[in-house]
Amino acid sequence: MAKEVVMPKLGLTMTEGVIDNWLVKEGDTVSTGQPILEISSEKLTSDVESPASGTVLKILYHEGDTVKCKEPIAFIGQEGEEVSAQEKQESQVETEKQSTKKDITTSNTAKEVAGKGSGSDRIFITPLAKKIAKEKGYRIEEIPGTGGNGRITRRDVENFKPSEKTSSDTILQAQTGNDYVYGSGLEGMRKTIATRMMSSLQNAAQLTIHRKADITSLLDFRVEIKERVKTPLENGELGITTLLTKAVTKALRNHPNINVWYANGQLINNEEIHIGIATSLDDGLVVPVIKNADKMTLSELGQSIKDLSNQARKGTLPSNLYSGSTFSITNLGSAGIEYFTPILNSPEVAILGVGQSQKQLDLDSNDQVIKKSYLPLSLTFDHQIIDGAPAAEFLASVIDYLEDPYQLLF
Repeated sequence: MAKEVVMPKLGLTMTEGVIDNWLVKEGDTVSTGQPILEISSEKLTSDVESPASGTVLKILYHEGDTVKCKEPIAFIGQEGEEVSAQEKQESQVETEKQSTKKDITTSNTAKEVAGKGSGSDRIFITPLAKKIAKEKGYRIEEIPGTGGNGRITRRDVENFKPSEKTSSDTILQAQTGNDYVYGSGLEGMRKTIATRMMSSLQNAAQLTIHRKADITSLLDFRVEIKERVKTPLENGELGITTLLTKAVTKALRNHPNINVWYANGQLINNEEIHIGIATSLDDGLVVPVIKNADKMTLSELGQSIKDLSNQARKGTLPSNLYSGSTFSITNLGSAGIEYFTPILNSPEVAILGVGQSQKQLDLDSNDQVIKKSYLPLSLTFDHQIIDGAPAAEFLASVIDYLEDPYQLLF
């Protein structure tokens, strides 16, 4: 007996769904679990899988049609199998419904086109098609719909070729900010970065303060430890990034008001300290997360930084290590940058930028000329949550650990 394919219920409030795209046609052979169509509701999109292996005997609805949840939308069975009398009757009813829809499509489409300029008639478009149109910067008023009742489907949007006028209108819209979608016109990682960066800037009062740390003693400390330790240090145990990360974790423990999240009107205090290390890739930027970094030794911390960075560049980093950081560090020192303005990695409220170390001549307590090394640091914070004084105190705490490096061992 033929098996029904029904419109699924994707959420508690979903009562009907829209057929966005059929992935098969009548007569095709399918297997259990194979995606056979794409549907959407007001908030969700999903693939519908075949409930059985066999042949697509009958498709009851077309792309763009709206169907109530749990209603049959197709039948799967054995090739040559006859659909039952009841099923035939249902299919006939649906066929008649589709014929009626086709008869009135021309008049409905004409009404929609007439109303698009004046805004007097509703524009019928599937949620998925609307989302894609927004991402591409298309004006839905100019996209002809081929679905039921002239509804605009995903395929209509993908096949739409914007005119020169449409392109200029899109640019003007982007300049004026009307319904502009961050990342429009971009793809892949670049689009994700654009969306996150613009969202961060729009939702936080970002302020950056700058200060340099005297790392002369830190560099001497590294030399001394290397001389005393017999085991080769090959995993960045005493690298500047490792030592700085250790200093940051200790400073965060002293200043828990920095180790928080703020998003959607909620302030969340984090007991655990997870450090995000910004890592540059050929096509963008990712932020691998070192979980519970404050509980690691310098050796463990150096190994983790090395391993996560390598995995991120190879694309093998586990997905759960791309998010969850409570504080981030980004380093542009290798590019010769001294000071810069990092953008918050939301929902974090602070991020530390690291510049290229500088050597300069200075005077000691006896007014004797000596050579010193300094590390430029830039701290961006959300002024909604953190005032200037607490931010300065946190940065001073990080610098204190760097300038008295033996504290990093305990």
